[in-house]
Amino acid sequence: MAMPKERFFLILISFSSLIYPSQSRLSYNYYSKSCPNFNKIIQETVTSKQITSPSTAAGTLRLFFHDCLPNGCDASILISSTPFNSAERDADINLSLPGDAFDLVTRAKTALELSCPNTVSCADILTIATRDLVTMVGGPYYNVLLGRKDYRISKSSYVEGNLPRPTMPMSKIISLFAAKGFSVQEMVALSGAHTIGFSHCKEFKSYLYNDTHYNQRFVQALRNACADYPKNPTLSVFNDIMTPNNFDNKYFDNLGKGLGLLESDHGLYNNPMTNPFVEIYAKDEKKFFQDFARAMEKLSVYGIKTGRRGEIRRRCDAIN
Repeated sequence: MAMPKERFFLILISFSSLIYPSQSRLSYNYYSKSCPNFNKIIQETVTSKQITSPSTAAGTLRLFFHDCLPNGCDASILISSTPFNSAERDADINLSLPGDAFDLVTRAKTALELSCPNTVSCADILTIATRDLVTMVGGPYYNVLLGRKDYRISKSSYVEGNLPRPTMPMSKIISLFAAKGFSVQEMVALSGAHTIGFSHCKEFKSYLYNDTHYNQRFVQALRNACADYPKNPTLSVFNDIMTPNNFDNKYFDNLGKGLGLLESDHGLYNNPMTNPFVEIYAKDEKKFFQDFARAMEKLSVYGIKTGRRGEIRRRCDAIN
C-alpha cells in the first residue's frame, strides 16, 4: 500500500529534525529584530580591539577552537572557576589562552547588553567575532549561523583528550577529529589557523635538539630565541615566521621547507594521510581558503546548545 504523499512529507520533516535538532533553530539574521545593532556593535568592538592589540585575531581564533572541540561551541570556555568547580579555562592546556580574546568577548557583551539586554549569547559573540577577525587579517569570509545558547556546565575534566596537543602523534590527532565528525582534509584545513599567532617555547623546546625535520638554520634560531626560557616562561615564537600577521597559505609552504614550529606541524607534512592536503594548500591559497571556510562553518555548529539546553548569560564568565 502506497503511503500518502502528505504523510511521507511529514515523516521526512520529523526525521530531519531528529538529525539536525540544533541547526534547525539557527539563522543568519537571528538578531535582525531583537538586536538590530548586533552586527555593528560586533564590528566596532572587533576593529577597535584588533587595532589596539594586533594579536587579538590569533588569540580569538584559538579561543574559539578550544571552546568548540571538547563539547561544542557553547561558550563554556569563558566560565570562570569557583571554589566548588574547576572550569574548562583552568585545564592545563587552556592556561595559556590569551587574555585579549577573553577581553574582546567581554567588551562586546557589555556593549550588547546596553543595546539589547539578555538577548545575545556569549557563544554567538565568540563565533562571529572569530569570523570577523579572520577576515580582517586577510582570511576568507564565511557565513555564520546565529542562535546558539550558552551552556551552564564547564568542567576542566572534560577537556583532556578532546583537544589536540602539539606532542600528539598525527594518527591520534586524526582520530580525535574523526571522532567529532571531521575528515582528514577538514582537519588539515583547520590546522591552517597556525598561519597566524605564536607558540610558547615550552611547546617545542624539547624537540630542538633531536628532531631532524627542522631546517638547520631555523632550528639554531629557535634555540637562540628560547635560550632564556627557563627564566622567562613567556618566551614565544610566531607559528608562521614568514607572514606572521597575515592569514594566508604560507604556513603550509613553510612545512615543506622544514620551517614548521611544532611537532604536530612536522607531523602534518610527514604523515601520508595529511601530506597530500598540505601540498595542495601550499600551492593553492584559494583552495585552502575555500576548505578552511567550509570547515569553520561546520565547526561553528558543532555541539551547539539551543532552546532549554542553554541560556543567555548576562556575564560571559559566570552562570546566571
